[in-house]
Amino acid sequence: RSNDNIDRTKADQIGMLATIMNCIYVSEIFRSVGMKTKVFTPFTMGPMAEMFTKDAAVECLEKGVVTFFAGGTGHPYFSTDTTTTLRAVEIEADVILLAKAVYDSDPKVNPAAKKYDEIPIQQVIDQKLGVMDLTASIMCMENKMPMMVFGLNEENSIVNTLKGKFSGTKVTV
Repeated sequence: RSNDNIDRTKADQIGMLATIMNCIYVSEIFRSVGMKTKVFTPFTMGPMAEMFTKDAAVECLEKGVVTFFAGGTGHPYFSTDTTTTLRAVEIEADVILLAKAVYDSDPKVNPAAKKYDEIPIQQVIDQKLGVMDLTASIMCMENKMPMMVFGLNEENSIVNTLKGKFSGTKVTV
């Protein structure tokens, strides 16, 4: 095995652990204000999280439990974007809510970059806009999974999106 593959595997493992830590942290914040939460991972974690199964996750969602999917797929080479799409398809979600931005080019490099209000997933793929990685984007297209993409820098963007006051980009299928 080459050192590049070893480094990639270690980086992926660190990324998986980071998503678990973030989910546990956010879960505890939600719990502190009285919300019920559950963190699912692709591997056994003891009392901190439950191993993901579709049935257990859907049951939590049906009971109104805020459900987190942490740790990716548990395998290297699969991004969090791909895992997000995989889990959304598995639980038959209506839409993926994604905290990113959709522009025709990088607004940090191009001050005249145009933000899309709505864009088809095929255009995202064709123009390589980087909303999600290519694997995740194609999975969304093939499974007809739309996305609602909003910026975290906008005040109350998550709360507003959940309340139906969406001001981001709709990625259609």
